Amino acid sequence: MRPDAGSDSEKRKVYQVSEINRLSKLQLESAFGNVWVEGEISNLKRPQSGHLYFSLKDAQAQIRAVLFRGNQRNLKFQPADGIKVRARGTISIYTAAGSYQIICSHLEEAGKGSLQEAFEKLKKKLREEGLFEPERKRRLPMLPQHVGVVTSATGAAIRDILNVARRRFPNLHILVAPVLVQGDDAARQIAHAIDYFNQRGGIDVMIIGRGGGSLEDLWAFNEEIVARAIARSGIPVISAVGHETDFTISDFVADVRAPTPSAAAEIVVGQKEEFEQRLQHYQHRLRQTLKTRYLELRNRLNAAAQSYVFKEPENLLKMHRQSLGSLLDRMAYCSRDSLRNYQQRVDEFNMRRNYALKRAAELAATDLERLRSQLTALDPHRVLRRGYSITRGADGAILRSVDGVKSNDRIQTKIGDGEIISNVVETRRDEDDREKED
Repeated sequence: MRPDAGSDSEKRKVYQVSEINRLSKLQLESAFGNVWVEGEISNLKRPQSGHLYFSLKDAQAQIRAVLFRGNQRNLKFQPADGIKVRARGTISIYTAAGSYQIICSHLEEAGKGSLQEAFEKLKKKLREEGLFEPERKRRLPMLPQHVGVVTSATGAAIRDILNVARRRFPNLHILVAPVLVQGDDAARQIAHAIDYFNQRGGIDVMIIGRGGGSLEDLWAFNEEIVARAIARSGIPVISAVGHETDFTISDFVADVRAPTPSAAAEIVVGQKEEFEQRLQHYQHRLRQTLKTRYLELRNRLNAAAQSYVFKEPENLLKMHRQSLGSLLDRMAYCSRDSLRNYQQRVDEFNMRRNYALKRAAELAATDLERLRSQLTALDPHRVLRRGYSITRGADGAILRSVDGVKSNDRIQTKIGDGEIISNVVETRRDEDDREKED
């Protein structure tokens, strides 16, 4: 017997298509959350909107994917069909079409996209360009009066820097450019702040950095845009990122690397403190010299006051009554002459002292320049730039004989402007060496 049609319609729950898609979307997003998916890019499309639409596929299936334009700033490669990638994002449904997809927030090459590998790749690139060379790094100013700081306005780094500066030199002028120090927009803000201080002018030295964290937290200071901004800065830059064991690309490019933000502040104020100590030393020596000279002249004056001439003037008058007038004239002349001599000797001493100090400074500068020239002459990089080279075997040891290698060995040759990696085809011993062995 057929059931009543009216009763069937009352028990039946009918959904709209949009309701089904919306409920499915909520279920998918709730079930998966933020996931990583690995696959090969297929059917990549780049519309005028700037978004990337593609499919991720493996041997059995595929899933649609989208990477919106705002999430593309951190891409370390150029997406293309056939590239195997890892995508991080959320699984969702495009309700208008009823198709599910992964909305990507991050995209990296599979096997090549880890942060450490990206770090090593950029480090190698910038080193080959010479951005790490000591010759291009600038000396910090001796007496900085205006210090620019590029960091978070609310982080521990700025508090540490200000505490050190206020405790040691409260009159030091510090200008802060507040920036994000992690996240997608952090690297751009840091680079912009470095350029801003250079355009503004009036800054003697610049500190960039932040407190400690993971490699991901510090990543903004490993971005090429920040490294380029440091390299083109006309203001000396101190990089103070993380803890003492943390190293970033910024540390290698900057003029000085400080292990912590507090240490960066110590470096800045230490220049001024060293100068003040030297100035106090010279002032002390000058006071001691003047004091010694004063005591010497006073003793001589006291000795003269105790002489027979001044103690017994009446006896002198009795002995030379007839030449009293001429004696008085001579005494007056002698007194004036003695005072002039004393003053001349004091002036002469001051001139000799000033000359000695100047000469000592010149000799010290000459010795320093001579030592710097000797050190430069011994620089192995200068030897390499004259045409010499250093070759190392597969184990990294320097090769001193052809016996150390054989055919097909991989060797590394260091020359003046880089390195050459090659494989050994053949080894030949010099005839002179063979005769010596015979």
